[in-house]
Amino acid sequence: MKLSNILELLLLAALWGGSFLFMRIAAPVLGPVWLIEFRVLLAGLVLLPVLARLRLMGTMRRQLMPLLIVGCLNSAIPFLLLAFASVSLPAGFTSILNGTAPLFGTVVASVWLSERLTPSRKVGFVLGFIGVVILVGWKAVDTTPSFLVAVVAALSAALMYAIAAPYIKKNLAGVPSLVVTTGSQLGAALVIIPALPFTIPQQVPSAGVALAVLALAVLSTAFAYILYFRLIQNIGSTKALTVTYLIPMFAMLWGAIVLQEAVTSSMILGCGLVLLGTAIANDLFPTTH
Repeated sequence: MKLSNILELLLLAALWGGSFLFMRIAAPVLGPVWLIEFRVLLAGLVLLPVLARLRLMGTMRRQLMPLLIVGCLNSAIPFLLLAFASVSLPAGFTSILNGTAPLFGTVVASVWLSERLTPSRKVGFVLGFIGVVILVGWKAVDTTPSFLVAVVAALSAALMYAIAAPYIKKNLAGVPSLVVTTGSQLGAALVIIPALPFTIPQQVPSAGVALAVLALAVLSTAFAYILYFRLIQNIGSTKALTVTYLIPMFAMLWGAIVLQEAVTSSMILGCGLVLLGTAIANDLFPTTH
């Protein structure tokens, strides 16, 4: 894998890791549904003038149905499922469940795209997942019906990401990542609109909340998804999904820097395993044949 792809993968993880910080600020005020609607709608609207400037509107119109499907599979549905799960589950546990996306992705890609799953890549995925578990900490939780429903919701979100990645690779190959990002985010916004009247926020957001929403939409969604869709086209859906392993590491890094949260030895060990597993899964170490 090229150095530029590695740097893009790390930048993407940093941007998506930052999204947890922004959501922590905005979600209690706006609620999950309205926050996600603002997130995807603003992201799409910010990119729309750029799309028009580059004369790519016609390309987006020709791909309306695939873009709407990607908006559902890759944004609207998983965002809402994770927001629902986070109400009942500890944040760390949710991150572990979200970290199963590459594992689902390997199965989906091997069946759908006939991508070869090498032994080294299997080792990389397992190491990365163990690293995520150590990183966020495995805490005991009460197994109630609401807990089980939340777990199914979070795993379903990870499965949605795993299905969306090869779908993009298969149906939107050659379509500029800017078109895929803009169209899918506007498509997601369209899908969420019917749920808005049922979850109206009870308070007016402050300037800090508004800034968090803006950062979430522009940095962690618009710019981040351009990188993500580029990576899917350049390195494949399976490798691109390994970014999921890196996200908790950056989420904790931003927490330590911005909120002065403690950095423990288990976090350092987990980060090391995540980086090692991601490197192996992305074939960064030469192997003899």
